Amino acid sequence: MTMFAAINNPREIRRQLGLNQSDFWSRVGVTQSGGSRYESGRNMPKPVRELVRLVHVEQIDLAKINHEDLEVIGYLKETHPDLFKSLRKAMKAGTVDQVQGEAA
Repeated sequence: MTMFAAINNPREIRRQLGLNQSDFWSRVGVTQSGGSRYESGRNMPKPVRELVRLVHVEQIDLAKINHEDLEVIGYLKETHPDLFKSLRKAMKAGTVDQVQGEAA
């Protein structure tokens, strides 16, 4: 799924995870009643849609990410795009240790 891609059925994502509305929506800062409206077809704003994707589809624990982490990622992407792409590719392939050894 790409960033800001439409999430056509948040109810289905929630059900697949076995969560009730309160648990599912509170993890992305939305009230149960607000989440119910989204599940009934109301258009989700892009930030909410992206949070649902990150937290429930990508399974990212937002509590473990801090501002400094995001700054490092942004710096790496901007100043060393080839290294960033290489690290991302290695991470997806499970070979980050090998890339780290080459960079040292």
